[in-house]
Amino acid sequence: MSRRLISTGSPFERTAGYSRAVVDGDFAFVAGTTGYDYATMTMPADVTSQSRNCFKTIEAALKEAGFAMADIIRATYYITDANDADAHFAVCGDVLGDIRPAATLLVVAGLYKPEMKVEIEVTAKRRSP
Repeated sequence: MSRRLISTGSPFERTAGYSRAVVDGDFAFVAGTTGYDYATMTMPADVTSQSRNCFKTIEAALKEAGFAMADIIRATYYITDANDADAHFAVCGDVLGDIRPAATLLVVAGLYKPEMKVEIEVTAKRRSP
């Protein structure tokens, strides 16, 4: 199986030289995803909405690649304020509670733009039929 690139159609992907996701064999690697609402190209102010938007974008990329959210085996979360961890984890529990991938949370000094409060990257492995 050949390597396949998945795009959201954002011109930033070409400018920055990355893909939203890369499929290689039975694996999908989804790039760090921030909380933009791509329908409106706006960034919500709160971490809960941003986290939900991250997962919506991730789910769309996985679906396009032929994967499901249940295929996620690893997640890495980056947040800019430790005080937002509980709100972020509540969203993770809603979205991934039955999937329960191996996960890591990092509190970072900042993300690309100051309004970004969370970034999520995941790895998925296609389950055998």
